[in-house]
Parts: sequence; structure tokens; C-alpha cells
Amino acid sequence: MIHAVEQARLPQAAAVIGAAANRYDDVLAALPGMSAAECGQWLWQRAVADAQSGHLDDRPLYWARLKALAAIEQRGGETAPAERRSRGFHFEFPPGEAGVLVTGFDPFRLDRHIGQCNPSGVAALALHGTRIGGAPVRAAILPVRFEDFDRGVVEALLTPYFRADAPAPLLLAVTLSMGRDHFDLERFPGRRRSAAAADNQNVQGGGSPDRPRAPPGLAGPEFLEFCLPAAAMTGAPGRWLVRDNRQVEVLGRGVVCAEGLGALAGGTAVAGSSGGFLSNELAYRSLLLRARLGGAFPLGHLHTPAILGHDAALLAALVAQVRGIVAAAVYPCEGRGLAGEAAHGR
Repeated sequence: MIHAVEQARLPQAAAVIGAAANRYDDVLAALPGMSAAECGQWLWQRAVADAQSGHLDDRPLYWARLKALAAIEQRGGETAPAERRSRGFHFEFPPGEAGVLVTGFDPFRLDRHIGQCNPSGVAALALHGTRIGGAPVRAAILPVRFEDFDRGVVEALLTPYFRADAPAPLLLAVTLSMGRDHFDLERFPGRRRSAAAADNQNVQGGGSPDRPRAPPGLAGPEFLEFCLPAAAMTGAPGRWLVRDNRQVEVLGRGVVCAEGLGALAGGTAVAGSSGGFLSNELAYRSLLLRARLGGAFPLGHLHTPAILGHDAALLAALVAQVRGIVAAAVYPCEGRGLAGEAAHGR
């Protein structure tokens, strides 16, 4: 069974957070009359509409996707179209308009807390299809699974938009994930996996602090540096601090606060600024892809504050601050945060 470990949690989710886990059952009831792609698209559109009407919750989409994939597989159908469409992987920018691309992640740590949301996924749903600083925003949500990363899910998603001959140019790309106590701009992603945490299939990355492991087939420098207007973004107003995080871990040297890549030359990455898990790997893979495709747009990773479970009020404040941080990056010299955004309209 595809994603069997994730799907095995469905009964507990229904019992503990039934209102969230079952919210899109009406869409699933119509599944027999839909193609897999249509089902996935309906789920994505419903989740986006929910978030933008004030229901800031990514959990209904996550659990409904797992139900849909199980039903499609049971009838012998191809699950990939539903998976991709329900993650927002197929989108277009308005012709000729430079756009903003944002990615989030699925909920994770579900064996600790079955009701866990992911603020990065909530923000992606809330921002998709809106405008920030006059620029159109498109978003997608990535799985928390090493297998998908090993199979190139990041490159498959981003390549059409990162290419120099893309139909619409990128003004900015920001990858998001849930992190620590405040917002962190992760300056130096590292190449290797070292975190003990398991993914949503209860699979570990295979590395450790003593023996950090490079993902299969991922060749590149040990560390990369983001290309975001950090000074403007750290000045964005809101409830939480926005930090320019330069702290990494280097094998044999321990924790280093680096002023630049030169200070890390010759070292083996244990953890990037964004850690040693999939958020760090997303940050690294996206920067490496941009370099290989000759991209010139600002790009980097933003860790959001962590939330335990689901808190609607905290999520509203968090999403508003994400919007302000992105707005500051869109027009770094023309006013910061929402004030700068207002000058250009939404």
C-alpha cells in the first residue's frame, strides 16, 4: 500500500481530530465519478479556499489526501496525479508577470501529536493565488518523506519555474518549514543529512552528527548561501523576531557562526543553518538547482515559529507575518513589511 505508515494513522486521526480529519469527506464521496487528477485538484482548491476564508488549517488536506490515495489505489487507479494535484504542483503565473513562488510542508511528528499542523503548509494555502506587493503568488506543499526527495520531488517541482526560459520569470522564491521559537532566515544550508528525526513514513535519513550522510546522487558543495535581501526581511514587523541565522555545524569543528562561505571552506557539513533534516535539504536542493539553471532571482529558506498542535489565533498572526516578510523581500528598498506592500496594492 502506498504511504502505508501514514495511512495507518487515519483511524487515530478520525478519533482524536475528527472535525479536521473528516472535513473534506464530501469531496471524497464524489471520488468514484472523478479522475485521480480531478480529485486532487478539488482537494487543493477546497483547502486554499478554506484558508483564505479564515479557516487556517492544513490538516484537512493532509488527511483527505491519504484517504483519496487509498481509495484510488483500491480501485486500481494511478495515484500520482491525485498526489501532485492535491499538493498544488501544477500552477501557472499570469503571462508576462514576474511572480513569487512559496513552498510549505505537510504536518509531521504525528506519532507524538496526531493533531499537529504545519504552519508552513498553512501559509502556503493562505498565500496561493494572492498578490504581494502587486506580484502574483503561487504555492505548493511538499511531503515529509525521504523517499520523495531521493526521487527528485524538489527538482521536478521547481525546474519548470527556475529555468531561464520559463514562461513567466520569478521575482522571488521562498521555501518554508516549521522550525524553532522565532522566524529564521537560514543563510547556509548544508548538503548532508544528520538528524535523528524520522519522516512521516517513520524512515530516518541514514546520517548522524558523527557520520553525516549525503543524499543519494546529490553532488555539490558542502554548504551553499542563500540570496535573499536579509536586511529588509529581518526588519519586517510582527509578533516574532526574524533572525538571519548563520549558525551551522561542521564535522570536527562543532558549531560555527559563519560570516561567509569562506569560513566554511574545506569543512564537511553536519548541519546547515536549517538543520540536518528535510527542511535543510529543501533549502540546499533549491539553491543548487537555481545555480545549475542560471537563475538570478532571490531565493532562500524561512523557518517559521513552531506550533504545538493547532492554534488558530497563532496561525493568523504567523501567516500575516509571513506575508510581511515576503513583502519586504519583494520590494526591499521601497518600505518594509505590510506598509511596503500597501504602497503597491494586493
